[in-house]
Amino acid sequence: MVKVRFAPSPTGYLHIGGARTCLFNWLYARHMQGKFILRIEDTDVQRSKKEYLDEILESIRWLGMDWDEIYYQSQRFDLYQQYAQKLIDAGKAYKREGAVFFKYEFAKIEINDLIRGQIVFTELPKEEEVIIKSDGSPTYNFSCVVDDALMGLTLIIRGEDHISNTPKQILMYNALGLTTPDFAHVPLILSPDGGRLSKRFGATSIREYKEEGYLSQALANYLTLLSWSPGNNREIISLRETCEIFDIKHVNKTGAEFSLDKLSWINSEYIKATNVKDLSKTLTDYLAGKNFLPAHTQEEYLEKVILLFHDRLTKLSDFIDRARFCFYDDYGYADDTREILQKNLSKEITALTQAMTGLQEFTKVTIETEFRATATRVGLKTKDLVHPVRVALTGKRVGPGLFETMEVLGKQEVVKRLNRLITYWQSV
Repeated sequence: MVKVRFAPSPTGYLHIGGARTCLFNWLYARHMQGKFILRIEDTDVQRSKKEYLDEILESIRWLGMDWDEIYYQSQRFDLYQQYAQKLIDAGKAYKREGAVFFKYEFAKIEINDLIRGQIVFTELPKEEEVIIKSDGSPTYNFSCVVDDALMGLTLIIRGEDHISNTPKQILMYNALGLTTPDFAHVPLILSPDGGRLSKRFGATSIREYKEEGYLSQALANYLTLLSWSPGNNREIISLRETCEIFDIKHVNKTGAEFSLDKLSWINSEYIKATNVKDLSKTLTDYLAGKNFLPAHTQEEYLEKVILLFHDRLTKLSDFIDRARFCFYDDYGYADDTREILQKNLSKEITALTQAMTGLQEFTKVTIETEFRATATRVGLKTKDLVHPVRVALTGKRVGPGLFETMEVLGKQEVVKRLNRLITYWQSV
C-alpha cells in the first residue's frame, strides 16, 4: 500500500510552499487509495508553539484535506535514542560531550526520483554528523529516517530544497538496515522575477489568504496547478476530480511561477459559480470575522445585495468596500466624483425624488420607467441623471446597475440619500 506523509514544523504558520507539498502528498495518497500521514516535527521545543500547530491543522482541513494518521515527534524521543544506540553498538556512531555523531560510510549513490529522473550523488559535504544533540533531541535527518521507516512510508514527496539531505538519509537507512523509500522532489515555487518566493510575492500563510477572502476550493485548485496540469488547458478543477487523475510522475521538474493575478481570477470564477444562498452563508461567516454586517441584517437582504455584486467580486474582501453603502450610510462623495457634482441639478433631482416617492411598487422595472420619464420631463438625457444619482446613493461614480441598486436599497433610503445630495448642492 502507498503511504506518504507531510511533515510540518509548528514553528510558523502554513505557507504556500508547504501547502502545495501537503496537497501533492494527499492527492497522490487518495489517487492510489493509500494512506496520508501527518507528522508534526516539533522536536524544537523552544520554537514550537500550539498556535502554529492549531493554524497548520486548521489550514489543512480548510483546504479540503484530511489525514489517516497523525504523529508528534516530541513524543518519540525514546525511539530516536534506541536507534542511535543501535548505531553506537554497531560502531557506526559514537558519543562525545553528550551528543551522538553518525559516521558516514560514503559510496556513490543513485536514486530514480519520480519527478526529476536519475540523480547521482558522488560526494558528501562532511564525514560525520550529529544525530542526537546534547539535550537529547534528534536532528532533522536522523528523526526523518527513523520515522519514515517505522511508519512504513513508500514514497517521500517533498521540496527540491531537500535533495541535498537525500544521500545523508540513504546512508542512515543503510546503516540501520532499514528499507529506503522512493523519492519525489517537487520544484520550488518562484516569484514573478524568477527568484524564490518571498513575502512580497505571495509567500504568506494560508490563514492570510483566507482572511483576504480567497475561497478554500479556489486556493486548493490554484495550488494543484503549480507544476502540475490536468491537461487540455483546463484550469478550473475540483479536488475530487484532481484525485481521480493526479500522478506525482506528471509533476513538472521546473519551478512554477506564483501569480496572484491567476489565483484571483480562479477565485472569481469560483465565486461566480457559487449560488447566492451558499455564497451568502460563506460571506456571513467571513463578514462576521470582520465585524462588518450590522446586527439587524436579514438573510434575504444580504442575498439581494450579493446579487448586485456576484459577478464583480474577485475576493470576499471586495464586498466590504464595494457593498458598504448597502449597509451603512456614513460615506462621503469620493474625490473622483467632483466633476459629476460640479453641475447643480438640485431641481432635477427634486423632481426625481418626488417621482420616486410616488411609486406604489418600487421595483427595477417601475424605477427605470419612471426614471427615464423624469429625465425627459426635466430636459436631461437619462445618463446625465444616472451619474449624479449613483453618486448620491453610493458615494462613488461606478458600481452595479443603478436601477437594481435602487430596488435593493428601497424607496425610503433612496429618497433620503437623494435629498442629502440636494442639501449638498444648496450648501456649496
